[in-house]
Amino acid sequence: MATVMEFTSPAAEFPLGTVFETLPTVTVELERLIPHETVIIPYFWVRGAEATDIEAAFKSHEGTNEIELVDSVEQEYLMRVEWDREYVGILDALAETNLVVLSGIGTADGWKFEVRSEQRAEISEFRSYCQDNDIPITITAVHSLLPIHGEGYELTDTQEEALVLAFERGYFDSPRTASLEEIADELGIAQQSLSSRLRRGHRRLIDATLMTE
Repeated sequence: MATVMEFTSPAAEFPLGTVFETLPTVTVELERLIPHETVIIPYFWVRGAEATDIEAAFKSHEGTNEIELVDSVEQEYLMRVEWDREYVGILDALAETNLVVLSGIGTADGWKFEVRSEQRAEISEFRSYCQDNDIPITITAVHSLLPIHGEGYELTDTQEEALVLAFERGYFDSPRTASLEEIADELGIAQQSLSSRLRRGHRRLIDATLMTE
């Protein structure tokens, strides 16, 4: 049975966290992670700084082989990085244990991750890998991922909560009767965290209902 784990890590411990040393007000959101034999390629959104400053901040990290601006939307920048697999850290731990990253949001205060495994044993492998390589993480929740309202509608608890509340408050109405800020305040989370949950929840619902194999 699929399992979801939530964990946190200090900002400096995750490779992308080096940006906070020179740009302490930015927010970094991991979009997806593509592992290869010699490199790991993370795609991530960055907001709160200019693209040139972001590129310069990441290039200073010893594990970065290459960084590229892929797209920009309203002062948010989608970046692509080639990360050296010889640099041991959370990126390598995630790639080695085949965990799927559902969300990863970082600020100067630290990182919050939500990952999925098809087998609970992969969660144990991830924990052991981090312990063996002195990668500091704090696990905050582990729970099974069950179908919601029928087979294929697999949402995490936090995604379901965010989608349902946004619907009930009128966030999806036209015109809207609730803002992202209001819903985030009600849930007690940051706006960027809510935005990530809504986007990833939408993606899972669309994949389950509109996409064909």
